[in-house]
Amino acid sequence: MPDPLADLPPRFLRTKEAAYFLGLSRRTLEKHRTYGTGPVYRKVGGRVLYAIRDLEAWTEIGARTCTRDREAGTVFPPHPLTPEERDQL
Repeated sequence: MPDPLADLPPRFLRTKEAAYFLGLSRRTLEKHRTYGTGPVYRKVGGRVLYAIRDLEAWTEIGARTCTRDREAGTVFPPHPLTPEERDQL
């Protein structure tokens, strides 16, 4: 009997696949997780999982229409945030 879930796209990705999806290195995504600057993730049985919709939502923060777009948010680099940067979240 065929698997009924075989045609469904994956809804959750591990770190390696999530990093590839975003065009980042695995280590960069791990640093984002450490500093709290990255996308929402889940811990399931000791594994880190990212929902595709959360990865897409995180990238939408930095969506811009031009270089002077004041409404656009900031996707911070993976480093500890300063108090001023934290206020922007």
